[in-house]
Amino acid sequence: MKKPTLPTLLSFNAGYVDTAGFLALHGLFTAHVTGNFVTLGAALVHGSSGALAKLLALPVFCVIVVLARLLRYALIERGIPVLRTLFMLKLLLLIAGAAMAWYFGPFADADTAPAIVTGMVFVSAMALQNALQRVHLSYAPPTTLMTGTTTQIMLDLADKWHGVKGEQNAAANARLARMATNVGAFALGCGSGALFFATVSVKCFVLLPVIALLAYGHEDANAST
Repeated sequence: MKKPTLPTLLSFNAGYVDTAGFLALHGLFTAHVTGNFVTLGAALVHGSSGALAKLLALPVFCVIVVLARLLRYALIERGIPVLRTLFMLKLLLLIAGAAMAWYFGPFADADTAPAIVTGMVFVSAMALQNALQRVHLSYAPPTTLMTGTTTQIMLDLADKWHGVKGEQNAAANARLARMATNVGAFALGCGSGALFFATVSVKCFVLLPVIALLAYGHEDANAST
């Protein structure tokens, strides 16, 4: 059986945490953080809980990305592997988030401090994933947002339908294989997050550190600085 690529693992993890977080934390997107603008508006109109967490998600995301960038410079100066360190920090955040969800959940009210902090821990983990991929795995399609990837897949399919030849056709085939795998992994993560949440409630978050540990030990993560 072919070993999952690093982007595939990251895509599955992102789909899983986004769906499970959305269900457990009353509509909070932990990976696709800009989606919280929509759910924030819905929460304000309907008077449902979770508005504060949705308001905090983007600033927290931005702060973590900035800190990850600054940490990268510090690690390089000290000769410490950057990618492995960021993966370890992400793993620790997911362990903390899963433990908090297990201990404090289920969250009947998304405006309580435990629910908000748990959500921000997961947002921080996904911010790290976005930052490390942007810098160290830029060859791969995005793992937390599939809109652009899906658009490119449709463009490549249209090109092939039109009848492109040679190098352009080969490039389209390579992109299609890579991007379709990522979209499939993300969708599988979404489905798995929903299924496990429906089955075991907030205990579903314990799978996240397991997948993150596989990513941490992946040969691609160990090969890059």
